[in-house]
Amino acid sequence: MLTRTALLVIAIAAGFMFVLACEPEETQYGCKIMSSCTCGYGCKTEFIFRSRRECLDALRERSANPCSRIPCMRGICTQTVQQPGYACKCEGTGFFGQRCEKACPTVAVRGLVFPHECVVI
Repeated sequence: MLTRTALLVIAIAAGFMFVLACEPEETQYGCKIMSSCTCGYGCKTEFIFRSRRECLDALRERSANPCSRIPCMRGICTQTVQQPGYACKCEGTGFFGQRCEKACPTVAVRGLVFPHECVVI
């Protein structure tokens, strides 16, 4: 059976692994809306609310959440503070564009610069 200290070390390590998913200067303490307001350390693009109060206010106004209208044709919609209030993450879908609406090119054409969402490493 794990001791409290071992569980604490595991929890901290798991938290650091999550935070390391973005650059150190891109991390912050904040909150995001899941089924409720979840606060912790993470990427600025995901933890967009600076406080629990700000998150709760946004949760009350969830009907105004641009992602609730499902603007992304493919990919994942995330709320942003910049207009139009959302961003679509298209990586791994085979599509790109503001709403993940454009199919990635399948054949390399001389001089064509592939959108970063279409680059497979």
